[in-house]
This record gives sequence, C-alpha cells and structure tokens, in this order.
Amino acid sequence: MASRFWKLVSQVTIWHVAASICYYAIYAGTSLFSDAFSLSGFEVGLVITSLTLGYAIFLLPLGVATDRFGEHTTLTLGLLGLSVGAFLVALAPNYGLLLVAVFVLGSAYGTATPGTNKAIFDNVRPERQHRAIGVKQIGPTIGSAVSSLLVTGLVGYLFWQAGFLVAAGVGIVCALLFYLTYGGTSAAAATYPDFGKLLSNQTYLFLVTAGVCIGAGFYTTTGYTVLYVDEGIGAAVATGGIVLALLQVFSSVGKVLSGWLADTLPGTPRRRIGAILFVQVFLGGFVFFLVTLTETPLEATVVFSVLGFLVLGSTGVYYSCISTVVPDDEIGAASSAGQFAMTFGGLLAPPVFGFLIDTTGYAAAWSFLGVLALLGSGFIALVVLTGE
Repeated sequence: MASRFWKLVSQVTIWHVAASICYYAIYAGTSLFSDAFSLSGFEVGLVITSLTLGYAIFLLPLGVATDRFGEHTTLTLGLLGLSVGAFLVALAPNYGLLLVAVFVLGSAYGTATPGTNKAIFDNVRPERQHRAIGVKQIGPTIGSAVSSLLVTGLVGYLFWQAGFLVAAGVGIVCALLFYLTYGGTSAAAATYPDFGKLLSNQTYLFLVTAGVCIGAGFYTTTGYTVLYVDEGIGAAVATGGIVLALLQVFSSVGKVLSGWLADTLPGTPRRRIGAILFVQVFLGGFVFFLVTLTETPLEATVVFSVLGFLVLGSTGVYYSCISTVVPDDEIGAASSAGQFAMTFGGLLAPPVFGFLIDTTGYAAAWSFLGVLALLGSGFIALVVLTGE
C-alpha cells in the first residue's frame, strides 16, 4: 500500500513539475520580455495578467472536464497544451503575439489543480491526503525553480528564447510518459458542480476571499522577483534567477512541512489546518515589508527565501483547509473555485504592482502585497474561529 501511495504521488508530482516548468517560465522571463520588447513595468504586469487570464477562464471548464473524462486524459492533454504554449512564446515576434502565446499557455495550465487534486482525493486514504497534497504541491515550486534557472541561465549562452524551447521539449516527453505509466483509478463521473451551494457556505467564502489575497502575493512575487533583483537591487538577471529558484525551494519546504503538521497536530481538522495557514500568511505579510529594505543580493536571497516558506508555501495547506469546510462530495468544485479565487488575485495584482513601480517605486509595490497578506490572514482567522 505504501509503495502504491508513493508511486501515485510521484507520478502526479512529476507531472506538476513538468507543467510548471512551462508555466512559470513566463515569470522567470519577465526581465527578458522587458528587454526584448522594451516594456514598462505596467506592460510586464499585463504579460502576467494575460497568462493568468487564460488560466482563470479555463480553470472551471477544465475542472468539469476532469470530473467527466478523468484526470488521466485531461492531465496528458493539458501538458501537451502547455508545451505548445511555451513553443509559441519562443516564436512570438512582437508584444501583441507574446500576450496571445502566454494566454494559450495559461489556458492549458487550468488542468493542473482539478486534475492533480482529483488524483489525490480519489486514490489516497483520508489519513494521508494532506501530506500527499503537500508533496504534490512542491511540483509547481520545483518546476518554477528549474524554469528560473533554465530561462535566465541559458540566455547568457544562447538566445533569450532557448529556455522556453527546452521547457516545451520537457513537457512533451513528460506528457507521453505520464500517459503511458499513470496508475491512478479515477472515480465515477461526477455531476455538474453545485456552485450555488458553495456560495451559501459562509466559512468557505471567508476562505476563498483569503485565497484572493494569497494568490495576489503568490503570482505577483513569482512574476516580479527576477525584475526586482535586476532593477531594484542592481544585480544580474542570472542572480535574479537564483533568488527566484531559492524562493521556490523554500516554498516547497513550507508546503511539505505544513502538510505534515496538518496530518499530525492535535485538534479538529479545521482549527489545526486553519491555524497553520493563518501563521504562514500573517507572518508573510510582515516579510513583504522587509523586501523594501533589501539592498544587496544576499539580503534579497534571505528575505525572499523566508517569503517563499511562508506565503508561497501556504498554498498546499490552503487546499487542505478547503477540504475541512465543505462536504466530501463538494471537494472537486470547491477546489476549482478556491483556485479560481487565487487566480483572480493573480489576475488583478500584477498590473497594480507594476503601476506602483512606475509611479511610486518598489517600496510601495511590496507594501501593497504586505497589506493584502495581512487582510487575507484576517479572513483565515474567521475560518478558524468558526471551526468545529
């Protein structure tokens, strides 16, 4: 049984790594896009918004498709779509077509959350699901770390599109391997999600509102780390890639540790898991303000690593918390809507962040994320206080 658990979790995690190499290559490439197409901070934010918009529009439809056709099919096609998107980014001759390409790439990533969550909840025993989610969620952070080193590292030796072409190749290979080897057994096709029922759940609404704030910090931090190290600190783009990679490494540590604590700490599930989520987001809010004080690459590395452990590392336990506030038969819909809430935050925050950079400076931009994180922790506190 243990070997089956690790086989399934490994397959899903490797899929998530490959998918995230393609998806998060866009975040790692913000400085390259800025140079290649002469973009302002606001225009860089629109690249992230276009990526997130594609993700947001297709997230719920692809969640329904996953319930209907199974994660084996949708995850395979999704990874192939991500590979095509990365290839199109490399071919984009101007800013307009770059926005189209990243939209396509973001759309395909909509298979990730419903597909990988369904694989865990349908095939893993309840007492091991939270740590499985925690392990599975290191896929995006490992993928992002790899893509940051890949995209920013190869530009020094080849051309700026090289990292995106390699990411596309990795995606195609992993999609074929996943299709041929996946051993999960999908549950019977589900009925259409009842989102109206979810909207009547006040505690769930508190949690997804917090998810908007978490998503704003997650997507904006990932998208602007390399650019900040380049422009705000004055270090090389490759140094920014290393800082982004470490941000993601510590995010993985935060996800695994919080998932383990969610399964082992005493107390009712909602209270213990909600408390873990609260601590990560609340403390992370103060770390955003510390970013404004960094002046050297070493200082940036330390602060962004802590930020990764706290705010970016909270996304795994966020999904675990969702499972404690809705019935089991609503987890699929609740997870998709919860991810949509995070994506909505990621859709709106990057252009605001970029506008603040252009008009006021990085101090105001990072402080904006700090305020949002503290606001999100307040809604998480309401979830904990209403827990059983």
